[in-house]
Amino acid sequence: MTVSDTERPSLVGGRSASETRIGLALGGGGARGLAHLHVLAAFEDLGLSPSRIAGASIGAIVGAAAASGFSAAAIEDHVLAVLATRRHVFGTLWRTRPPTLAEFRAEGGFRLGQLNAERVVGAFLPLGLPIGFDGLAIPLTVMATDFYGGLECAIEAGDLVSALAASAALPALFRPVRRDDLVLVDGGITNPLPFDVFGGSVTHVVACDVTGAPERGVLPLPTPVEAMFGASQLMMSAVIRAKLACTAPDILVQPPVSPYRVLDFLRARTILHETRGVREEVKRRLGDLLDVRGATASPPLPESA
Repeated sequence: MTVSDTERPSLVGGRSASETRIGLALGGGGARGLAHLHVLAAFEDLGLSPSRIAGASIGAIVGAAAASGFSAAAIEDHVLAVLATRRHVFGTLWRTRPPTLAEFRAEGGFRLGQLNAERVVGAFLPLGLPIGFDGLAIPLTVMATDFYGGLECAIEAGDLVSALAASAALPALFRPVRRDDLVLVDGGITNPLPFDVFGGSVTHVVACDVTGAPERGVLPLPTPVEAMFGASQLMMSAVIRAKLACTAPDILVQPPVSPYRVLDFLRARTILHETRGVREEVKRRLGDLLDVRGATASPPLPESA
């Protein structure tokens, strides 16, 4: 008895397609995390989809969009639309203020430099994102930090926006998020690149680290804000190096994001253009790992003005 091609199980790297499960970990890094979109595009080029996604901060937000079924191109279009101009961004931020004095007081009153993370994250998310984790097409793990417990907190159920807000709640910028009787802050503090949360649920792990590092040069003294955010990235890089010394993902990609600051979201088009080589790198390395190839070429991004 012969088996036809339509009946023969497809193989990926020596495994049947049903046996190959890829975990995708997307790290924190603010605007630098826009480079994650090239990793998603590489998966699509190869006709692959992660079986699970884990993310911290911007990685959790990008991961949530991907887990909802948005393509890399659709996410990019949304990013470029909501970050089109400084006026548009600040207009959106202005609309996140508490609508009444009572709500202002309920949220803790005026806190210098601290925004409501749930309002801000919710305002910039694409329409069509599900309300809860149970509406996602791909299982998602969102990393946050239990402030009083001093522990990482992996969120996989319940309200999605509050989880993403908690994961992105960098203390200097956002006020902490209350969720399930916990006070949560930025997931990048305790697990900035969560490639170690999948356990035995996947056969391969791909991780994208976008922490970057302060660039050398004339070495000017950083402003207080630059020092604050730069220090957070140095801390995250130290945590990642310590984790990598114990175990490592199958593929670790580190886009060239050091020239960009954490809050350089208005340079989205430039960041996407300058990191576009990540797409082909991931396609090649993932194709080698799984012995698959994709025919889709990366379209060129327009030069930034």
